Amino acid sequence: MISVNFFAAGKGSARLAGFQVSGHSGIQGESIVCAAVSSACYMAANTITDVLLIEADISLRDGLMKLTVGENEADKAQVILQGLQMHLEQLAEQYPDKIRIQISEVQQ
Repeated sequence: MISVNFFAAGKGSARLAGFQVSGHSGIQGESIVCAAVSSACYMAANTITDVLLIEADISLRDGLMKLTVGENEADKAQVILQGLQMHLEQLAEQYPDKIRIQISEVQQ
């Protein structure tokens, strides 16, 4: 199961300040769902940091990616983070037994 947690930029806020993705959806390296999620997350992270030049905290380990932006930078990253959220929610609708999505207050 892939767990996706989007971080709200404040209590009750609709603004996003980052995300964490962990887990696998099947045999590591052989799942199209894992590949789709990983690709989308890397594209979002690269767009935020290398195209928009937003400073972000990024953690990468096997089966885990976490990205957070500061509260002052959250507005600049909204379109990318919201696009990632929509994309992953659509994947979760197609593969409900493979992806779980939640939103929580930012963890920095």
